[in-house]
Amino acid sequence: MDDICEGKDFSFPRQEERILQWWKEVAAFETQLKRTESMPEYIFYDGPPFATGLPHYGHILAGTIKDVVTRYQSMAGHHVTRRFGWDCHGLPVEFEIDTKLGIRTRDDVLSMGIDKYNEECRSIVTRYVKEWEDIITRTGRWIDFKNDYKTMDPWFMESVWWVFKQLHDKDLVYRGFKVMPYSTGCKTPLSNFEAGLNYKDVPDPAITVSFPIVGDPDNAALVAWTTTPWTLPSNLALCVNANFVYVKVRDKFSGAVYIVAESRLSELPKRKSKADGLVASMQDLKLSNSKSKGTKDVKAKSIPDTGPYELLEKIAGSSLVGSRYKPLFDYFLEFSETAFQVVADNYVTDDSGTGVVHCAPAFGEDDYRVCIASGVIQKDEDLIVAVDADGCFTEKVSDFHGHYVKDADKDIINVVKGKGRLVSIGSITHAYPFCWRSDTPLLYRAVPSWFVAVENIKEQLLESNKQTYWVPEYVKEKRFHNWLENARDWAVSRSRFWGTPLPVWISEDGKEKVVIGSIGELEEKSDVKVTDLHRHFIDHITIPDGRGPEYGVLRRVEDVFDCWFESGSMPYAYIHYPFENAELFEKNFPGHFVAEGLDQTRGWFYTLMVLSTALFGKPAFRNLICNGLVLAEDGKKMSKRLKNYPSPMEVIGDYGADALRLYLINSPVVRAEPLRFKKDGVYGVVKDVFLPWYNAYRFLVQNAKRLEVEGFEPFVPIDYDTLQKSSNVLDQWINSATESLVHFVRQEMDAYRLYTVVPYLLKFIDNLTNIYVRFNRKRLKGRTGEEDGRISLSTLYHVLLTTCKAMAPFTPFFTEVLYQNLRKVSVGSEESIHYCSFPSTRGKREERIEQSVTRMMTVIDLVRNIRERHNKPLKTPLKEMVVVHPDTDFLEDITGKLREYVMEELNIKSVVPCNDPLKYASLRAEPDYSVLGKRLGKAMGTVAKEVKAMSQADILAFERSGEATFSGHCLKLTDIKIVREFKCPANVKEKEIDAAGDGDVLVVLDLRADESLFEAGVAREVVNRVQKLRKKAGLELTDIVDVYYKPLDDDKNILENVRNSQEQYIREALGCPLLHHTWTPPDAVIFCQEEFHGVSGASFVISIAKATLMFDSDAILALFSGNKKHADDLQIYLSSRDLFNLKLEFQVGNGKIKVDCVEDQPAVDLELGKHVFLSVGDYFLSRKQ
Repeated sequence: MDDICEGKDFSFPRQEERILQWWKEVAAFETQLKRTESMPEYIFYDGPPFATGLPHYGHILAGTIKDVVTRYQSMAGHHVTRRFGWDCHGLPVEFEIDTKLGIRTRDDVLSMGIDKYNEECRSIVTRYVKEWEDIITRTGRWIDFKNDYKTMDPWFMESVWWVFKQLHDKDLVYRGFKVMPYSTGCKTPLSNFEAGLNYKDVPDPAITVSFPIVGDPDNAALVAWTTTPWTLPSNLALCVNANFVYVKVRDKFSGAVYIVAESRLSELPKRKSKADGLVASMQDLKLSNSKSKGTKDVKAKSIPDTGPYELLEKIAGSSLVGSRYKPLFDYFLEFSETAFQVVADNYVTDDSGTGVVHCAPAFGEDDYRVCIASGVIQKDEDLIVAVDADGCFTEKVSDFHGHYVKDADKDIINVVKGKGRLVSIGSITHAYPFCWRSDTPLLYRAVPSWFVAVENIKEQLLESNKQTYWVPEYVKEKRFHNWLENARDWAVSRSRFWGTPLPVWISEDGKEKVVIGSIGELEEKSDVKVTDLHRHFIDHITIPDGRGPEYGVLRRVEDVFDCWFESGSMPYAYIHYPFENAELFEKNFPGHFVAEGLDQTRGWFYTLMVLSTALFGKPAFRNLICNGLVLAEDGKKMSKRLKNYPSPMEVIGDYGADALRLYLINSPVVRAEPLRFKKDGVYGVVKDVFLPWYNAYRFLVQNAKRLEVEGFEPFVPIDYDTLQKSSNVLDQWINSATESLVHFVRQEMDAYRLYTVVPYLLKFIDNLTNIYVRFNRKRLKGRTGEEDGRISLSTLYHVLLTTCKAMAPFTPFFTEVLYQNLRKVSVGSEESIHYCSFPSTRGKREERIEQSVTRMMTVIDLVRNIRERHNKPLKTPLKEMVVVHPDTDFLEDITGKLREYVMEELNIKSVVPCNDPLKYASLRAEPDYSVLGKRLGKAMGTVAKEVKAMSQADILAFERSGEATFSGHCLKLTDIKIVREFKCPANVKEKEIDAAGDGDVLVVLDLRADESLFEAGVAREVVNRVQKLRKKAGLELTDIVDVYYKPLDDDKNILENVRNSQEQYIREALGCPLLHHTWTPPDAVIFCQEEFHGVSGASFVISIAKATLMFDSDAILALFSGNKKHADDLQIYLSSRDLFNLKLEFQVGNGKIKVDCVEDQPAVDLELGKHVFLSVGDYFLSRKQ
C-alpha cells in the first residue's frame, strides 16, 4: 500500500475529482453495466425533469436516493439500467418562449406560425443539458446521459399514442367539459396540483344579490352571496341545501322580503345602505365578515348594519327546489326552459354566505356538476363559455364584451345595483390562486377536454396501491390512498402547441372518429410519410372518412397531451414499448423502484398508477421512496432571488459530494419530512464521520508500512477464516460487529429504509475508530509481538474493506479512494470497489460480546462523567470501580476479557463486579405517562399511585417476570421506568465515592486519594507531553528516537522515582525508555526540546533526539584480540552507516551481520545487543539488565 497524508492535508473535493477522472478513463459505469448484463434485471424508472433550469437540492436529494439504491442493487447481483430522461414539452418551455418573443395571446402564435413557434421551443429544451450532466456527475451519480430519453423523441411520442389508443379501446377516454383552474397568462388550463402552487392574499368584492321568486305571494327574493361578480352574467341556477331550514323575512325599513338559511340570517344587512352612488373602484367597497367558497385563510373585518327583520315563515330547503326565479341578466334566455330554477346539493354549507349559492356552470366545478345532475344543462351538449382564452368576455355578454373579467367586477356591481338587485356590498381579503408561471390570477373556467375516465377504475386503483411498498408507509396509506379515493376523471389534453399531439382524427360533422396508435397506422390510413409527430408535422395530415368521400376527410383535433400524461407513460415510452423491447418489459413489469419528492403523490406517482392500472390492472412500480422538501436554513423555501442558500457546487467544492450525500441521506428529508439545509451540517459530516474513518485507515497504512521499515515481511492480510479464530476479545467483537453491520444493511436496504442504514453505519465507524483502533494501538503498532500485530492489522484491514463495500453506494468517491490503496495487498481483487459484490454474512455473530462491549462503553462514559463532576482528570489514577449489573455474563466479561481495556482507558487499578442491585442503589418505579396516559385514560391516576408504591422486592420481581397487574391493567417493562438511585455505603463519606447509571448499568467510583497511585498519574502526564512534542516535531511512527528528561525541581528524585516505578508503562507507551539527560551523547542530534512546569507538581525539560549508535567497546575489542586500532576503525565505519539500513541488515541476519569491508583488518561477526546498539535507549536497557 502507498503512503498517505495526514487527515488535515487530505482534500476530499480534490480526491473526488481525481476519482471522477479515473472512472472516466476506465469507463467504470459502462464496465459495471457490461459485467452485470447477464444478471437478473432490476428496473428503475427515473422521472424526467425539465432541462430549462439548473438542478437544485431537491434534484440532488432525489438523485442521491436513486443512486444509493441502484448502486446497492447492482452490487447485490442485478443488472440495473440507469437512463436519464428529459421532460421536453409543456408550459415551462412555452412560457419561456412567450416571454422571450413577447407573445401574449393564442393568435400571436398562429400569426407567427406553429412550425416556427415549436422549433423555438425545441431550441431551448436542451439548453442546460451539459450543466445538468456536469452537476449530476459531480455528485457521484452513475446514470447514462448518452443513451437518455426525451419526451420529444418521435419514438417516445409514438408509445404515448399507443397508451392513449389502448385507453380509448378500453372505453376509458371521452371528450367533455371540465371546469378547471385556467391561466389567462399561459392561456391553458392547469392541474389542481399546479393551481395550489401559488396562493396570494388579495382583496375581492363580496356582494349579496337578490333573485325574485316567480309567483311568490310576498314577492320574496332568494339572496345569494358571491365573491366573483364577473360570474353573475352566466348564472343559470340557484342551489340550496335540502336539509337546511330557510326563513322568509321582511326588512321593516324597506319592506323588501328575502329568503336565506335560518343559520345565516346574520348575513342580511341590518339597515338600508346610505350610499346610493355607483361603485367607482374596489376601494369603495365595505368589508364583509363572510368567507368565500373554496378559499383559504380568510381575513375579513365586519362592519354590519343594524335593523330588525320580521319573520314571515320558515321553509324547508327541499320545498324550495323547483322554484323559478327572475334572471339577473338576459344573455342566456334560450336556456329558460331548464334554467333559472332552484336546485339542491349538499355542497352548500352554512358556515359562510347565505345558504343560497348562485350557479354559473361554466365557472365552477360544483356548479357544473349540480347543473348536469339537475338537468339544467346536458353533459353531451356544448356548454357556452362566455369568457375567452385571455379572460375577456365574449360577444355573448354584449354589455361587457372585451373586458377582462376581474376588471369588470365593479361595472357588473353597478349594473346589478341599477337593477335594484344589490342587497349588500363589501370586500374580503382571502388566499386566491395565481398561475405559478405567469403570476396572473387563475379563473375557474369550463374548457373542452379529453378525459381519462379515472372514476371508472377507482377500485382497481386502490387495489393496485395495496400491491406497492412505500417508504415512509404513511404517505401511501394516508396521503396517496386519500388522493386515489377522491380521484376525479383526468383531463389529459391541453389547448397548446408544444407537446405530443392527441392522435384523434374527427370528421367535419363530428360523427366519425379515428384514434391512431402508431406512426405506421397513421401512414397507412393517410398514405403520408411521417418523420416527426409534433403538430407542425402532422396537423395537415387528413384521413379519408370511412363513410365515403362525400363526407369529406377527418382532421386531427388541435389539442396536445398534458405533459403529466407523457411522464406517466414513461415506463413504456422510454423503451419504445410495444414496438421494441417487448420481452424486456413484459418480464420485468411492474418496475422495481421509483423515488421522487412528496409533491409527486399528486403528480408523477399518481399518473404512473392511473395509466398502469388502466392498461394492465397493476401498479407501475413495486417499491417507492418518497422524500420531503429541502428548505433554506431559516425554514423558508429556497429562493434564487433571496439567495438564502449556498449553491450545491459551492458546498461540493468546499466539502465534497460524499459529505453532501451523507448529510442529505441521514436527515428527516428521507422520511418525507422537511429539512432545513445547513452548510455547517455538511462540514459536521466531514469532521465527525470522514476524518475519523480516514484516520483509522491511515493508522492501518502507517503500521502496515512500519513492518517493511522495520525489516519484516511486507504486510499481506491474513485470510478471513483464520482471523475468525483470534483469541483477542476486541478482534472477536469487531468481527461480530462487522457481521451485524452487513446483516443489518442488507436487511434495511432490501426494505428501502435508507434513514435507518446511515445512522447504523455511522455508529459502526465511530466504534471502529474509538473502540477498536483506540484500544488496540499497542497491538497495531506491533508492541505485543509481530504475529499479534499482524492479526490485529489484518482484522482492521478486513473490517475497513467490508465497511468500504457496505458504504460504497452511499459514499462512492471516498470508498473508491480507500479501496484503490487497500486492494494493492490483496491478490485477485476487483479493479473498482463498485465492481465488487455487496458483502454477505459469512462469519459468526457473538451477540454476547457485542452487548458486553456496548455496556463497557457505557461504563466508560459513566466514569468519565463522574470524573468531570469531581474534577478528576483521566490522567489521575483512581483505585477502584465497582460495576453493578444482574447479568453474570457481562460481569464476567468486564472483569475478565475486557478488564485490561477498561482499566487502561479509565486509569483505574481495580474493577470489582457486583450482581446485587440493592447493595449500592435503591429502586423506584415511575409510570411512563407518555405511553400509558392515552391507553389508561381515567384509570391513569389510580394505576400511577400503585406503581409508585411498589416495594424494592416488587420491583425486582417485576423486572424478572417482565409484567405486573395494577387495578386490572397489565403493564410491561416498557410501561414502567425503573429508576436506580445511588445509596452511599455506611462507612464512606459522600465526597469519597460517587456513582452513575443509565438504567441498565450502575458504576460506583472510589474517589479517595491514594499516594501509591501518584507516580502512575505523573507518568501519564509525562507520556502525554512527550507524544505532543513528537507530533509537534513532525516525527513519523517509524522514526527511531531517544527521549531524555532533565528535572528542574529542587528534589531531583521525584521524576527519577516515577521513571523507575512506571518504567514498563512508559516504555510501552513511548516505544522507548525515558532517559536521564546525563545519558545524552555529546554528538546527539536534538530534534526538539521543551520545558514543562507544574505537571502534577513536577517541572522538567524533555528532549527528543535522533537515535545514536552505541557500542560495547570491551566486547568489540575482544573480537580483535585487544587490537584497539581495529576496534576504533570498526566503530568509525559503523557510525558512518545509515541507521535505518543498518537496522534492516541486522533484521535480515536475525540480529547478526558480518563486517568484512574495513580495509586492512579481519572480518568479524557482530551481534545486535551484544556488540552494537541502535539507540541509547537500547544500550541503557541492556546495561540495566
